Amino acid sequence: MLRKFLAIVIAVAMVMPLAVAPASAQRGKLPLVRDAETEALLKDYAKPIFKVAGIANSEPQIILVNDKSFNAFVPDSRRMFINIGVLLEAETPGEVIGVIAHETGHIAGRHLVRLRSAAANAQIVSVISMIVGAGAAAAGAAAGSGQAASGGAAAVLGAGSVGQRSLLSYQRGEEAAADRAALRYLNATKQSARGMLKTFQRMSEQQLFSSRFADPYAQSHPMAQERFNGLLRDAQKSKYFNEPDDYVLQYRHDLVKAKIFAFTSHPSATLRAYPRSDKSPAAQYARAIASMKSRGKGAVKEIDALIRTQPNNPYYYELKGQALLEGGDPKRAIAPFRKALSFKPNEQQFLVWLGYALVGANDKSYLPEAERLLKRAIQRDPNSGVAYSQLAIAHGRQGERAEADLATAKGLMVSGDFNAAKRYAARAQKSLKRGSPAWLQADDIVSYKPPDLERNR
Repeated sequence: MLRKFLAIVIAVAMVMPLAVAPASAQRGKLPLVRDAETEALLKDYAKPIFKVAGIANSEPQIILVNDKSFNAFVPDSRRMFINIGVLLEAETPGEVIGVIAHETGHIAGRHLVRLRSAAANAQIVSVISMIVGAGAAAAGAAAGSGQAASGGAAAVLGAGSVGQRSLLSYQRGEEAAADRAALRYLNATKQSARGMLKTFQRMSEQQLFSSRFADPYAQSHPMAQERFNGLLRDAQKSKYFNEPDDYVLQYRHDLVKAKIFAFTSHPSATLRAYPRSDKSPAAQYARAIASMKSRGKGAVKEIDALIRTQPNNPYYYELKGQALLEGGDPKRAIAPFRKALSFKPNEQQFLVWLGYALVGANDKSYLPEAERLLKRAIQRDPNSGVAYSQLAIAHGRQGERAEADLATAKGLMVSGDFNAAKRYAARAQKSLKRGSPAWLQADDIVSYKPPDLERNR
């Protein structure tokens, strides 16, 4: 079954914005999603925790998984995966921060972090590791560095071993150590552990029921009642136990929760959850997204009304640009994407959005700027298949056939379609000067040898 599983997942390894996740997710083709606003919030949740844990210099990347179940895991010290279900179920920032603190405890404690649900989770980790390795190989190719590309290959080749290790279970001692570490981190950052306790209490209660109905996090982080009671006693000793959640983080949490709900639910479900009688900013945000999903660019007036409530919110301009772009008007989408980028000039996803709109406008005068923006985006995130595909179009429309083929090959590497990537890279090589940086990039891809994943079944 692994071959079939890989075919489904790797086929969409190009990580897409949350904006387009629902449709793809419904077809079972999008395990990972990107959303600048959500990622920024999670990073702000995690930053003080990572600092006091002593891992700020090698800050793990937080990656969103398009799954509504409550779950999070760390396959290694460099990545932390959090399901969107964590944000959907959490009522307060503290609940999410508690999960991050616990997982950080495993990283800082140098535990061999393992997943449960044996084969299925082992396969997922293998696929994720493979995707990340392919992205590193593409990044090496982009830099013309054979050494970097071989490093990516090494990451891919290590995917199977990560999956095999994940078949083991957490040791109780490791779980208890992560609990204690999480409490220390929260205390050191002057935050209450109540949110973490709420999550763990749910885990403890779910042990009373069939595992069929339990959250994956409860199954993978077994929480006996006596362990919870011990945590509660220790947490209540902190002078910060009754400290309220930061109101700014709560505000942002509510917005992100509403956003994720609206993007992953039918518009009618969103209107039931956030009726027009609810005048909160989060409800207005959710309804604007629901309107965009049902009316496309016809929702621009409603989004403009949203923007008037917060004219300096870059994510509202992003939403407007998306409505126009997906509504078939990329030229009008340029201005709101440019406005969003003016607030956050280094936001990789805004760079991709604007580059996408400039390419889609079908105006040759826009193509040089689109090329620059997309290259900047790729430098910041070499796993963006969308950026590579739009860059290929930009090159092609400027008559740069070899460069277009090379960009296509890199995008295919990120998506896991190694055979097609090799074909495009080989075709690019024929028109490139032998030994030039671009030729070496193509050669890195042609020479790449993917692992034999059949052995990991």
